[in-house]
Amino acid sequence: MSVAFTKEDSAETAAETLLPDRPISTEPNLVTAAGLAALERQLAAARDAYEAAMLIEDVNEKRRQAAGPLRDLRYFAERVRTAQLIPPPATNEVVAFGSTVTFTRDDGRVQTYAIVGEDEANPKVGSISFASPIARAMMGKVVGDEVSVGGREVEIVAIR
Repeated sequence: MSVAFTKEDSAETAAETLLPDRPISTEPNLVTAAGLAALERQLAAARDAYEAAMLIEDVNEKRRQAAGPLRDLRYFAERVRTAQLIPPPATNEVVAFGSTVTFTRDDGRVQTYAIVGEDEANPKVGSISFASPIARAMMGKVVGDEVSVGGREVEIVAIR
């Protein structure tokens, strides 16, 4: 086999393994205790996956298998390093980071979401980021307050 083919393969493999960093928000990295624990678990999982990839003997395959875990390792290490643990709200009288808020939409739907950090937000399971427009609009509000989000009205009916 020609050396040119080997170099070309190596160049292609190197290009495949240079994954861009995951974007990191410019917002403060506020987290709940559960969110910090989740970040630490994800960091450990990324570290384990990277270490497993490092055991692969074939250099090109090692690079391919390590690319994703290495990117995740950098991301989660930074997120854990910059995490600002926010204690649960002292009161359920006012919407704050960590509150669970139930609200009605102007179309009659009733929704409940916990306001959490960006990395732990998952609307499908009932949590939204504190940086989301609806969470921002509700911060500091009380039961009975109405807020406008994207031209739609929501009324806060409960805070836990």
